[in-house]
Amino acid sequence: MKEQLYTIPLNDAVNANDECPFCFIERSIEQDQIDFVLGSGASYMEADIRDMTDKAGFCRNHFQKMFDYGNTLGNAWILKTHYKQMIREMKNEFKAFKPGKVSFKERLMGSEGGENSIVNWTRQKKESCYICKNNQETYARYLDTFFYLLRQDPEFVSKIKNGKGFCITHFGDLCQAAASKLSEKEQKEFYDMMFPLMESNMERLFEDVSWMVEKFDYVNKDADWKNSRDAIQRGMQKLKGGYPADGPYKKDL
Repeated sequence: MKEQLYTIPLNDAVNANDECPFCFIERSIEQDQIDFVLGSGASYMEADIRDMTDKAGFCRNHFQKMFDYGNTLGNAWILKTHYKQMIREMKNEFKAFKPGKVSFKERLMGSEGGENSIVNWTRQKKESCYICKNNQETYARYLDTFFYLLRQDPEFVSKIKNGKGFCITHFGDLCQAAASKLSEKEQKEFYDMMFPLMESNMERLFEDVSWMVEKFDYVNKDADWKNSRDAIQRGMQKLKGGYPADGPYKKDL
């Protein structure tokens, strides 16, 4: 099947022979978003982008990654105008705030009781993140692309069958999406392919980790490491996703 622009990144991820193509995709998406927000294109200087980042803000995780990225001026500009937005919202919340009442029974039961608009606002701000939102939307499109290729491209299907499977987290996402994107017949074919694939690759990781343990036994000190040298980070990735051995993603100098 001839590659389309929107299928290239997913095919690249599968061709990378990673422990999980969607971990590969997810990392690429996130790095692209950080580059977009703080990179040499200086999108943080564009009024429409800054309006969106001012309103959405960033989660704790992505603030850390933005700090690690290394663009001090860019981070300062983003924070400056985001603070203006936050202070404006905070003042409005404070003006409208009315303390909720907690009944004697609720106090005895340890219930917080009532609605607290300030708490709701702070929780909403905690969850809101410009990068997370864009990552989620882009990731959802790649899930769609995965099932499109599964239907249309036998070569892609063959690569999946002969690949290393998926991490448990992204495997769960695929199973959830399959319910709405595949017919009953297609779902059976999907699970008939995926269950053996996941079992064999989980067992492969178990063997790699087990051999690493054995290598620490004196009797095996001169034995071949086989595929166990990076078994810890691959084993962690397979269970939860992500890349435990990755360092901070930094701006190109």
